[in-house]
Amino acid sequence: MYLFLCLAWIRAGFRRMSVSYYVSNRICYLIGYIGWAMNAAELLEQARVSSGMTQEELARRAGTSRPTLSAYEHGRKSPTVATFARLLSQAGWELAAQPHVSFTQQPTSRGKPTWVPDRLPRLDVARALAVVELPLHLNWSAPGRVFDLRSRADRARVYEIVLQEGRPTDILAYVDGALLVDLWDDLVLPRAVRSAWAPAISPSSGAA
Repeated sequence: MYLFLCLAWIRAGFRRMSVSYYVSNRICYLIGYIGWAMNAAELLEQARVSSGMTQEELARRAGTSRPTLSAYEHGRKSPTVATFARLLSQAGWELAAQPHVSFTQQPTSRGKPTWVPDRLPRLDVARALAVVELPLHLNWSAPGRVFDLRSRADRARVYEIVLQEGRPTDILAYVDGALLVDLWDDLVLPRAVRSAWAPAISPSSGAA
């Protein structure tokens, strides 16, 4: 299992980050694959800048010096995990470890492959029960329709659409694993899609 470090914004009004890899109010980077995304120095600087703090202010709050913080942000020195977490905490962020969800394409009889995760993704409550309008590439048959995910019927319809039409980013954006297991027996899905997802569902539901 790969390990992701995620920086979760903990201030109530924050909704969006201006960064290259924005995922659900989190900036993530894969350890050992720093070239693929942000490195620790860039993440630390981005967190500080987004909080509106100067190097001097953050250093004072975190109990370090401005030159040391500057060295961290420019990659000249590497902070320990404890120091990194303390700096982020003082900037209004928290450091968390999350398992990485990877996807494989499973062939189906209808010709269009289905994307299946190696583990069921989870959403925070606000996103899992949000009011959503699916993009056209998903809900091409009823564009503009709004779904209230607090409604079991609407949630079931969204999951049916996303499991059949969605890409990995769509699955991560709309599907909560625990709610999917709860709905599984009621979902109307092609046999091939249901079979492809069964290995991911079975460990969680205890049934094939």
